[in-house]
Amino acid sequence: MNVEQHDIGVSQVAAAIAEPARTKILCSLMDGHARTSTELAAVAEVSASTASAHLAKLKELALVRLHVQGRHRYYSLADKRVAQALEALMVIGQNAAPTFNPRTPDRLQFARTCYDHMAGTLAVLLHDRMIEAGWLLETDEQVYQLSDSGEALFEGLGIEVKDLSTMRRRFACPCLDWSMRRPHLGGSLGAALLQLAIKRKWVTQDLDSRALALTALGRKEMGARFELVLPVDLSYARKSQTYSTTRTASTR
Repeated sequence: MNVEQHDIGVSQVAAAIAEPARTKILCSLMDGHARTSTELAAVAEVSASTASAHLAKLKELALVRLHVQGRHRYYSLADKRVAQALEALMVIGQNAAPTFNPRTPDRLQFARTCYDHMAGTLAVLLHDRMIEAGWLLETDEQVYQLSDSGEALFEGLGIEVKDLSTMRRRFACPCLDWSMRRPHLGGSLGAALLQLAIKRKWVTQDLDSRALALTALGRKEMGARFELVLPVDLSYARKSQTYSTTRTASTR
């Protein structure tokens, strides 16, 4: 691809993302889940026919992928690079200020998914701790390597590090967090850590959003294993209190 073709490609993708309804569609797919055109039309607040036209354009530019299962048609982001680009645009889209005050809703700011890995305050704290402890080693190629102690840490968690390093994607890399404007851990290692946290019920995942909630067990276990004092997830505490109150009232 020559320079002129490259410039045209960038402008076409930028124009596609810039349309507000398409932006809503793409951002709703950043949780890694596939959705139907009907669901995406509701997210974008447009008609079904308009959503179909938007999805056709996004598919043409390789920003979304179509999955056909029988009579059902689902759409997802084309790959992780699209999610990373959207995350970076969210950072640019927030006006810089001398003192950064995030405007992200509390539940999304504390912990959420960024495609297939963890983002938000919790993820940034974990990332910084891994760097500080020397478990993650930075290189000049915007990728991370594990030290011997870091490899032992993740192997002790039950994550097969050697298997991850053979996958056709970056093993570990910084991913700029749009709410914190600092990196969290991406790559196959970040994805494996999120899946482990969900499996062990350290975090729970919302069914209708990208929000993650840090459980009391997760705060204890992750704090101990990463030698880090984690803040209380107030959104999870409020949810638990609401459930407890409702359950008590129903038994009276």
